[in-house]
Amino acid sequence: MVDREAGPPSLPDDWPAKPELSLSLNGMGCFDWDIGSGLLHLDGVALEILDLTDDDYDGTRAKLLERLPPGEGDRLDAVVGEALSGGGGGGGGDGGGGYGTYFRVRRRDGTLRWTHSQGSVRRDGNGRPRRLIGIVRDATQELADSMARLELDEERRRRTTVVEGATAALAHARTVQDVIDVLKHSDGLEHLGATSLVMGLLDSGRIHLVAEGPAGSFVPGTRVTRVDEEYPMSEVIRTLSPRFIESADDFALSYSGLWPHISHLGITSAAYLPLVAQGRPIGAVGLLYGDKIGFTTEDRNLLVALGSSIAQSLQRAVLFEQEHDLAEGLQQAMLPRRIPAVPGAEIAVRYRSARLGRDIGGDWYDIVPLPGGRVGAVIGDVQGHDTDAAAVMGQLRIVLRAYAAEGHTPATVMARASVFLHELDTDRFATCVYAEADLATGVVRVVRAGHVDPMIRDTDGSCRRLPAEGGLPLGLSAEFGRLDYPVNTVELDPGQTLVLYTDGLVEIPGADLDQGMQRLAGLIAGGPRDLQELADRLCEAVDERGGEDDVAVLLLRRRGAYAGRTGGKLQQHVGQGDPEALSSARHVVRAAVRAWGAGDRSDDVELVVDELMTNALTHTDGGSIVTVRVLPGVERRLRLEVEDRSSALPRIRDAGESGVSGRGLVLVDALSDEWGVESRGSGKCVWSEFVISGRPERDG
Repeated sequence: MVDREAGPPSLPDDWPAKPELSLSLNGMGCFDWDIGSGLLHLDGVALEILDLTDDDYDGTRAKLLERLPPGEGDRLDAVVGEALSGGGGGGGGDGGGGYGTYFRVRRRDGTLRWTHSQGSVRRDGNGRPRRLIGIVRDATQELADSMARLELDEERRRRTTVVEGATAALAHARTVQDVIDVLKHSDGLEHLGATSLVMGLLDSGRIHLVAEGPAGSFVPGTRVTRVDEEYPMSEVIRTLSPRFIESADDFALSYSGLWPHISHLGITSAAYLPLVAQGRPIGAVGLLYGDKIGFTTEDRNLLVALGSSIAQSLQRAVLFEQEHDLAEGLQQAMLPRRIPAVPGAEIAVRYRSARLGRDIGGDWYDIVPLPGGRVGAVIGDVQGHDTDAAAVMGQLRIVLRAYAAEGHTPATVMARASVFLHELDTDRFATCVYAEADLATGVVRVVRAGHVDPMIRDTDGSCRRLPAEGGLPLGLSAEFGRLDYPVNTVELDPGQTLVLYTDGLVEIPGADLDQGMQRLAGLIAGGPRDLQELADRLCEAVDERGGEDDVAVLLLRRRGAYAGRTGGKLQQHVGQGDPEALSSARHVVRAAVRAWGAGDRSDDVELVVDELMTNALTHTDGGSIVTVRVLPGVERRLRLEVEDRSSALPRIRDAGESGVSGRGLVLVDALSDEWGVESRGSGKCVWSEFVISGRPERDG
């Protein structure tokens, strides 16, 4: 304990004259700690700052530390200890180190007071600390002011961040609704203190309201207003200057016609901003506040900056929607206006445009009725998502339809369409599937140009992928000189459905194409049997997962055997040296014989067609065309024709006992009810007829 009778230690020689007086004038107290004796002298101002009195202060540090909250004394000791241990030796009375720190003092009423202490160490000739002298002052107001500045800076940073964040989000807005959603649902309004917003777009001198503000705020007759009317948005558009309404009274006085309709909403202030892009007004936005009075200069600057960002985003959105509407209209005009009724088939088509705010693509579908009970089904997708893609799609659809209607084979249709697209010089390519279905036989010939594989839904509802060998996309195959498109042949039984679609139906973000196709197969298998309902369900599934690409769907179900006025006809080209085409032709004839009720003659017909095709390919140059059809009449006959380019007429000859040739026409003559040879303009046709007794089966 310190002997209080000894009195305070004497001040050092360099201490200012009358320190208590000089420091108290500045609201500062002084202290002097004699390290050797342990006495700590505090002047009157210091005692007042530390909330001590002469009666309860005994001149020791221990008594002072009682005034400090737990942990604060340890921190102060650490700061002072570091000052005492630092510094180097020096002459007597030389300074050697110091400190400055803020600490809290618990006052007698229990409250805490921030104080600041600054001290200087005095050392002896050997550098040992002998005295610590300094000042202490009340830092409450200083820290409060500093905290207020920090909070103000933080509020400025926060508001600036809000505007920057809103600007960044607006940069991705594609439609007017996107802009409204960014402002209403991105916490931007909340952070700016606004409770809601109203927005109007200018069109032909009228303001069209696109965002109505808080629930129940719509004023009848204000959906469309004129620029010369006395409304806040009209005013800022006329003047091109923002209007800051400081209070409810200001609102009521300035817009007496509007205020009675919205006074119940609790609006205390509002900021209306003109939306100006490229020097002309495009609309106005109003931010409504429920607990704010007045606007600072900084508030106004931030809101004006936000208004500029909104204006730029709205201009982009309006231009985008105009282009979107143009492209969508163009695409709808290019798609078939109606799907023709095709006897023997049930057809459903759908086109789902990407959700509003996305570009229009070049997806399309088409149904082309062909002679002899056949039908062409087309699905395709032109590269790109713009009006050019839609325009190219329309041209390509018309060209494919024309080539198919001319009677070209599926491979030729696809090759010619590729050449056409390449010669358009558009730098676009297109993927496509063309399927030519003979509804009498159920034979479907599929050609694929870089497109996703079709699917088949069986009569029991199960669905399977139809792997089809394909060629390059249209346009690219012509550019690289690879115009040979493989023809894939498949039989479609009555009740089975051919499913054609574009990749928007199977593309899933984060998943590969196989996963998407497996998911599609499951949807088809689990979907309704009715084709129209199934087509709707497939498009709904894309909407549910948020698909962002266009989708085209074509569903073709074979209802049963169909025979037109000619009784059914099917034609197949067989190229020389093309074993796949030869196999496909046999497959087509076999299916036709069975479908047309000639099952009892199927073996005879297959042997004859095989012999005639082999002769044509062996003894002539070039390929042949195989045609099989049913002749109408009392006695139903199936007629088989094989055309080639040779004018030399075949004749029956004796092959001899050891001959390896010459038996073909003998076999044809024995198996056919009638046969013959006809000269054609550039060659001949060998034909054979078979009487058939059965009738084609039809589904209910």
